[in-house]
Amino acid sequence: MGALFRDPVLFATVLGTNLPFFSMAVILLFTRSKPTVSSRISVGSIAVSAICAISLLARLFSAPPLQYQTLWFCSGKLNIVFGYYLDPLSLLMLTIVGIIACLVQIYSLGYMAGDPGYSRYYAFQSLFAWAMMNMVIAGSMLQLFIFWEMVGLASYFLIGFYYEKWSASQAGKKAFVMNRVGDVGFFLGLILLLIGFGNLDIPTLNHAAVSHGISQGLITTSALLIFCGVIGKSAQFPLLTWLPDAMEGPTPVSALLHSATMVAAGVYMFSRIFPFFSASPQAMAVALAIGAVTMILSSTMAMVTYDLKQVWAYSTVSQLGYMVMALAAGGYFAAVFHLTTHAGFKALLFLCSGIFIHEFHTNDMRIIGKQGGRKLKIPMTCITIGALALSGVFPFSGFFSKEAILTVLYAQPNKIWYAAGLFGAVLTAYYSFRLIFHLLFPKDGIEEKHHHGEHEAGSHEHEEGHQGFVFWAMAIPVMILAGVSVVLGFFEHGLEHFIMRSLPIPEELARHAVPGVHAAAHALSEGAQRVHEPNGSLLTILGVSAGLLGIAVAWFEYGRQGASRKGFLSYFPAIWKLFDLRWFLDIFYRKGLDTLVYAGLTSLFVRNDRRIIDGGIDGICIFTEGSGRLFSFLQSGMLQFNLVLMVLVAGAAVLYFVI
Repeated sequence: MGALFRDPVLFATVLGTNLPFFSMAVILLFTRSKPTVSSRISVGSIAVSAICAISLLARLFSAPPLQYQTLWFCSGKLNIVFGYYLDPLSLLMLTIVGIIACLVQIYSLGYMAGDPGYSRYYAFQSLFAWAMMNMVIAGSMLQLFIFWEMVGLASYFLIGFYYEKWSASQAGKKAFVMNRVGDVGFFLGLILLLIGFGNLDIPTLNHAAVSHGISQGLITTSALLIFCGVIGKSAQFPLLTWLPDAMEGPTPVSALLHSATMVAAGVYMFSRIFPFFSASPQAMAVALAIGAVTMILSSTMAMVTYDLKQVWAYSTVSQLGYMVMALAAGGYFAAVFHLTTHAGFKALLFLCSGIFIHEFHTNDMRIIGKQGGRKLKIPMTCITIGALALSGVFPFSGFFSKEAILTVLYAQPNKIWYAAGLFGAVLTAYYSFRLIFHLLFPKDGIEEKHHHGEHEAGSHEHEEGHQGFVFWAMAIPVMILAGVSVVLGFFEHGLEHFIMRSLPIPEELARHAVPGVHAAAHALSEGAQRVHEPNGSLLTILGVSAGLLGIAVAWFEYGRQGASRKGFLSYFPAIWKLFDLRWFLDIFYRKGLDTLVYAGLTSLFVRNDRRIIDGGIDGICIFTEGSGRLFSFLQSGMLQFNLVLMVLVAGAAVLYFVI
């Protein structure tokens, strides 16, 4: 305990990562009936956690990685440690989680005001923050997995927050089950490593993989199994359909869990053991293909939905696919940088959407546009900034990180991956500004009167001060995130220098890894060196043109005067239906469940239960009853009969042994 107070780094780490847990406990045990007190406790604790995370980032910015650990279990060659691992990657992610969680909780003061589950909401928010923060600084893969599951539990609570609503409870279950499917593979991969290597310490695992301390077969098999966890948590193909349904939770939950932190955990885990993955070209090739398929499929789904939150949800899946592609192509910094910028502008997009939803009580972008959504100046301006960043338009942050990823993809021998990245950039810009133009330019230019808003304002005139607090509690975090989305990209070079120190692949070892890793460690980002490359300017032009092309098509269909505002896909009903039904993935899962699980395994288990288990027990009962009836004839109550029977039995025994 003395060491805890003598070491300011350890103290800040322990305090910052565990304070939300105590906040949750206090709210659930003591202040659940006092919503205002609960919110203050939760916001205060996450604010302290964010300050601790920022102070750790500043203090250790130029320091070597720092590890605190204790041996938890040891048996022969098997060693399991628990502790904290503070390197540039974990410090950056800890800061992202702390800041986004803090802004979301401040925003929730307005968005969730008056909700019956106000205290419960803040308790679950604190639980999530505690689990996520401890996950990103875990020193071993087993510790990471434990908090990985806690993050899944917290997300289940938050997605199904409105549990009395059928769709919300179903969405929570769907998210929980699909994540567990991926986590089964993740856990099997860890067990395989534990048996084959005997150590799950992250730095040790990474170094052993690139220095050939682990057999190639073990690396490939375990890496593919561990990647199943990425598929589940980061909603990659084929487990991508749970994320759009998870929008059933409150909008701040969508901003926190399903854009900036929770779903990014899969990409973070991939980055955390990137050297381990990079030692297996086969695993990297599989990840590259899955990331590309996910990016394209989810982008097409976003093109046909009119639900604000679902558009950004599909976009999240698509951008996570981008990050997985970058990592699988060797672009460690490009993926981490896009993870960072995406956390800012995607949280911004969700929180802006929340203001519209809170004001107009609908998720439909067409209705919001008709009812005068563009009159809300602050959210309209900020959501446009977020869409520009998402579309990769200069000078917004998404431009820099998108260009970094496209550069990595261009470095691949097979240019199909670069073409897929460009195509994804076009689709991203198209569906983003399809939404923006629906809000800015409602159909026929007619804005319907916002009856509900007028009624609400009239009935709450005496609460004008409270209404002002509600608005600014939501507006201030949105404006902060908008500012971050504008300036963050210009810190690319400093961030690259900081992050690349956390890639534990020495130059001589990187040459043995998958092609592209060594290059990625030095120059595969949109930086000064890339500008001087022969193809650097061409790549920039192509990347910018892709985004502008998507915006131009969206303008032609939804923005210009006299536009049909239907979209070109409306002329192809079969394709529209394909995209709207999510490429029939949910139908496929439903058929699979009905055929294999319910009609197959479930029916088999029911028959087994009825015929073998119940039948066996019933048979024993029938045998017992029948034998009892049979032997009851041996006892008639007549003494003479009993004596005769005894003589006969004794005589039979004598005859048997004599003869």
